[in-house]
Amino acid sequence: MARHRNFRNLDYSEEYGYDDVYGKSLEEEVAVSPSTAAEFIYQRNSREIPSLKTFLDRRADPEAPPTTTLSSPLATTSSTATPRLDVVGPPPGFPPMARGQVPIRITAEGSQRSGDIEVITKRVASSSLKPKRGFVTAGRSLDDGLIHSGTPSPSRSPYASPARSPSPTHATPTQRPALTPQRSKSKFNRVDVLTEYKEREKTSKGQINLVVIGHVDAGKSTLMGHMLYLLGNVSKKAMHKYEQESQKVGKGSFAYAWVLDETGEERHRGITMDVGQYMFETPSRLVNLLDAPGHKDFIPNMITGAAQADVAVLVVNATVGEFEAGFEAGGQTREHALLVRSLGVRQLTVAVNKMDTVDWSQTRFNDVEQKLKLFLKQAGFKESDVNYVPCSGLTGDNLMTTPSLPELTSWYSGPTLLQRIDQFRSPPRPVDKPFRCCIADIFKGQGSGFNVSGRLESGHVQVGQSVLIQPANEVATIKALSVSEGQSSWAAAGDQVILTLIGLDSAKVSIGSVLCSQDQPIRAVTRLEARVIVFNIDIPITIGFPVVLHYQSLNEPAVVTKLLSLLNKNTGELLRKKPRCLTKNSSAIIRLDVSRPICLELYQDCKELGRFMIRAGGNTIAAGVVTKIIQ
Repeated sequence: MARHRNFRNLDYSEEYGYDDVYGKSLEEEVAVSPSTAAEFIYQRNSREIPSLKTFLDRRADPEAPPTTTLSSPLATTSSTATPRLDVVGPPPGFPPMARGQVPIRITAEGSQRSGDIEVITKRVASSSLKPKRGFVTAGRSLDDGLIHSGTPSPSRSPYASPARSPSPTHATPTQRPALTPQRSKSKFNRVDVLTEYKEREKTSKGQINLVVIGHVDAGKSTLMGHMLYLLGNVSKKAMHKYEQESQKVGKGSFAYAWVLDETGEERHRGITMDVGQYMFETPSRLVNLLDAPGHKDFIPNMITGAAQADVAVLVVNATVGEFEAGFEAGGQTREHALLVRSLGVRQLTVAVNKMDTVDWSQTRFNDVEQKLKLFLKQAGFKESDVNYVPCSGLTGDNLMTTPSLPELTSWYSGPTLLQRIDQFRSPPRPVDKPFRCCIADIFKGQGSGFNVSGRLESGHVQVGQSVLIQPANEVATIKALSVSEGQSSWAAAGDQVILTLIGLDSAKVSIGSVLCSQDQPIRAVTRLEARVIVFNIDIPITIGFPVVLHYQSLNEPAVVTKLLSLLNKNTGELLRKKPRCLTKNSSAIIRLDVSRPICLELYQDCKELGRFMIRAGGNTIAAGVVTKIIQ
């Protein structure tokens, strides 16, 4: 049984035992006219009392002769009791009564219930009259759930006032017009998101999601922290606090890094461990900064950040020996570049950091550029989409303003790092496709509900909309929505959002779940076919090879169950069916079985949700796109 009574479908011609359904209290009594009450006045010169049944029968047949009987619904437990119903005048000092108000005193003499019960009736509008609870109008059938002939129900007091006779000025209960409860209007205002999105694109800055990648100790957090300070996103007071605290622990050069590395463990170890987010503006762009960790132990977190990015800044250390350690085998410079390209990033700016340690040497800069240019071309980046900027995150040179150092201006006159970021092009957004949003984080906010964050991969959503959470197959309602750290009533593809969900237990939602539209849900699968490109690996991939599937913010154990075909890496031409193994730099169609259901899309339908990475033994061994979903 429902916790609350549903009044929307009530039939008001029936008795439900609720006198106060729509505001009528139990103390309100229907007024009884003097002509009606006179029929039941006790006659002192007669011991006969008109019965209630007689009165009701007379209502049905007005021409029937009046009859009297000693049987009365006012009879008490004693057969000698003489109930009496008197109409009395108002007591002294009582204000004059309005028309239709009659004070009644009912006295039961000789019964166990001695004493007087005085009821002062209230005047009510004729349109609000309805049968009293527990009392039944004569002539109603049992099919209506009522009792015949005015018999009082057990919940009816024997001292209640009798039903009034029909009169020209008062409607009978069956003639009372039916009341229709009005449905409450939704508190959420619906908007045309596509129209609002077009207006936003015309009037506001384009938004991009920027991920900062690179080998550990390349200076990513220091570089971006100093830029945020120069832009005015960090106050001087906060920066002074970071400088003092970092010097106390012997890490004075990490002060700018603490702008993004906020946790105690990150500051203690001096490395970024999770993806940090920050918003800043350029002259023509609204940038959502994603600071990814560079340590190899936190590659899964880096993949989570890269999966939400549109463009990337690759930070390399120009210090002699440091660049080689990050670029050669075992470093994360190569792996990070391959990961972001495999996850759809096409535009890249290479920030050659710590140029102050090599005295802004042009020779060193050119050497780093030449080594990276060949590798990035092999990784799939176009030369026209890759730029190189010399800079220093610690000193702040060439970050925001044109440098004045003679050592640098003598050979470099290109844009600053901020100008290069401002020149990034906003990628096309699949706003017209079904709504999809992969959950990257879950946390409790203020008020009811809980919050989830992530990027809208496709479609659009607005406050008050009901969404489906897969693979849990649960429905929730969006109570509030935040875009770019500000409240909004809607969001579209490409926006980093925080959604407040209600109507759902947070235990049923996990990181990696996908919010989608109810009419076009995303599929949850455990078996799929994909085209993969194998990186440099030491052990060939064979049937039964255990791997870890990294998809958006989700990573799940999986097994290679079939090697279907071997393809040409450049043209996609079929070379061999059912190969025995896959070696490095090969391309193939394989089948994967995942340990539990995950939400995927075909690459041709949604590129953002059709890509994934494969890792094994702590290394990224392949990247793939979904070509077929097998339930």
